[in-house]
Amino acid sequence: MKFLNLCNRIIEYSFYTLFLLVPLAFTSATSELFELNKMWLVWGLTIIIGASWFIKMILQKRILLCRTPLDIPIGLFLLSQIISTIFSLDPHVSLWGYYSRFNGGLLSIISYILLYYAFLSNFDSQKLSAVVRRLLTISLISGLIVALWGLPSHFGYDPTCLLFRGQFNVACWTDAFQPKIRIFSTLGQPDWLAAYLAILIPISIAMALNNLRAQNNPDNKYHVSGVMYYVSNKKILHTTYYILLTALFYVDLLFTRARSGFLGIWLSLIFFAALYYRISGKPKLSISAENLKSPIAILIFGLLIITFIIGTPINQLNKFTLAGIGSIFQKPVTTETQEDKAPIQPSDSGGTESGDIRLLVWEGALSTWRANFLFGTGVETFAFAYYRYKPVGQNLTSEWNFLYNKAHNEFLNYLATTGIFGLGTYLLMISSFFFVGFKKLKAQMSKLKDETQNEKLSALSCNFELCILSFALLASYVSILITNFFGFSVVMTNVYLFMLPAFVFVLSNTIKTERSAQSANSSAKIYNNESNNMYQWTGIFFIILASLFMILNLVRFWQADIAYALGYNLDQAKEYQQAYPNLHKAVELRGNEPVFKDELAINDAIIAAGLVSQKPIDSTTKEQAVSVASSLAQEAINTSNEVVSQHPNNVVFWKTRVRLFLTLAQVDSRYLPRTLDAVEKASLLAPNDAIIWYNLGVLYGQNNNLEKGISALEKTIKLKPDYRDARFGLGIFYHTASLDKDRKVVVDQTLNQKAIAQMQYILDNLSPKDADALKSIEDWAKL
Repeated sequence: MKFLNLCNRIIEYSFYTLFLLVPLAFTSATSELFELNKMWLVWGLTIIIGASWFIKMILQKRILLCRTPLDIPIGLFLLSQIISTIFSLDPHVSLWGYYSRFNGGLLSIISYILLYYAFLSNFDSQKLSAVVRRLLTISLISGLIVALWGLPSHFGYDPTCLLFRGQFNVACWTDAFQPKIRIFSTLGQPDWLAAYLAILIPISIAMALNNLRAQNNPDNKYHVSGVMYYVSNKKILHTTYYILLTALFYVDLLFTRARSGFLGIWLSLIFFAALYYRISGKPKLSISAENLKSPIAILIFGLLIITFIIGTPINQLNKFTLAGIGSIFQKPVTTETQEDKAPIQPSDSGGTESGDIRLLVWEGALSTWRANFLFGTGVETFAFAYYRYKPVGQNLTSEWNFLYNKAHNEFLNYLATTGIFGLGTYLLMISSFFFVGFKKLKAQMSKLKDETQNEKLSALSCNFELCILSFALLASYVSILITNFFGFSVVMTNVYLFMLPAFVFVLSNTIKTERSAQSANSSAKIYNNESNNMYQWTGIFFIILASLFMILNLVRFWQADIAYALGYNLDQAKEYQQAYPNLHKAVELRGNEPVFKDELAINDAIIAAGLVSQKPIDSTTKEQAVSVASSLAQEAINTSNEVVSQHPNNVVFWKTRVRLFLTLAQVDSRYLPRTLDAVEKASLLAPNDAIIWYNLGVLYGQNNNLEKGISALEKTIKLKPDYRDARFGLGIFYHTASLDKDRKVVVDQTLNQKAIAQMQYILDNLSPKDADALKSIEDWAKL
């Protein structure tokens, strides 16, 4: 029985570790600092929990799988993900997830589902409720650390920089990360932090309300007064703690300047308040004296005061804040002063407003779904599926050359990548949870009313889990749906997406687990039956062996990513030879990861080209350099061939192949036709990508096919009229086509005028002082 108890403890404390450490996990050593490490921790803990669970089944000789109201919806949802993976544009990506994120891949979905069932199947009914409360307490402790970690960065002091570089400032972050403007703490992005805090705020409010109710219970009598009353009354201290915790979470949420998180928390709080008033015996949700005096109304009013002081991420609402009202009475100031004091929004740096970009991405997601109606393009394949249906309007935004690995709407992302079947089962799972949850809670309330025959007494008698915490968890679930609608899920939000229903089912007594004296006796008999022990221990041995193998693979993959990250960063710093051994190490540790091979291929090509182009000391050195360069070039080509043959629909790999052959063509023009072949393939996968069409036009010209080059560049400027390089190249091609065979005399003035018109467009609309355009017009006008 000791081994069985050990398994139970491993499962229990693994869940505690999950909710405590996953939000905090990050490191600078990996290619992606935050999500990758969180996903690895979830996978590792899932393996440990799963192994302990299966060992328990062997020991007890029975299947320990708790039936839940979501069995059919979850089963259908999992089936949709499996089918979509089978028919995916890239099954490898669908299985593991988009590289560096991994959340959303089939393996991550299986992990979340396994955690859901493992939690409900491995504790007895009496203990489950206590475990839920401990997990929520641990969640708030982890949230406290996250919030305290992120808060100083708003004022220019980021603990992460202190950890990474030993400097307590924000200098360790690039321009893409500006924590003084939008904090992100240990979650990685402001919107992700806001979504996480929006989950925790209703829970911390529920904890405060629970302690406040217990504090006001007439049975609680204290015989001290003054300061000692507050010190001796633990409920008051707990209430104060949870109120301050709620305020801290909310301040951090505002400092993220995330509109999705702001909308998510307020809509979920309205939902929470409506449920609270329904079970508290007060009038329905309305503005009345009695409602305004309620604890939840006072707490929400406190959050409104914080909003009034700090401001909101929605500019239209800021005129009602302290800064907005104060600006009405301020004297006009110079433009420079206004710019210094104005809060910076994502679009204030000259970029396109994020909402406009999001609408374009949504349009592309819908187009992707229409072309792949039933099962989508494949789980987590949005990054390169989107290229096929990218709206032309995207080329006119500041993010025209960005790669979107998500649709920035979780529901549209499922629709595009898993089709109507995937989205339908996802919505079925969500709606089933709400239906069952509300039905069970309503039944519990009716039972309490029948027992007490008094509605207000019922409200007072209602236990903590049913009356307050269950509704807080429902509100947290609502916040997830809202933030997912305006963004996408990450590791921690998906953990809560699958675990919150389990918590609600436990607190509302929806789940009835079979843990009785009979079960204990049967377990004891199993241990006493020596004839069966050998078979049991053999099964246990293989489970432990398989688990160790999977964990070892995770560790090797993680080590490979560290090597890849170092190699990639060295490549970006143009330290190609130093990057070479690290990239080779990554491929050796994880040979089936195409991202590693893709980076290794371009690294080989650049080193090969560098060896050929450098001046040799003597003939022997030259021969050695040429030999090594030839070997590296062949390795690069072979590696690229392997990557694109195994992943033919990934336009990112084809773009790398273009760079590879273009690099080799700089020292050997024989590679130009192969470069052209790669660009043509890329143009089929991304028909509205302006960069690809620009490169295609330039390569046609370099291959002496001026007519096709002009056609490709004309298409380029149709896709992106403000593309300066494309217009300049088109002008050069027009002018070249207008000359005679000797390239000295203009024989086609129409083409020459078109050339001049392109340069004039650059001066009139794009760059008024463009020296190259001015010189070209001056030279061509003389001909």
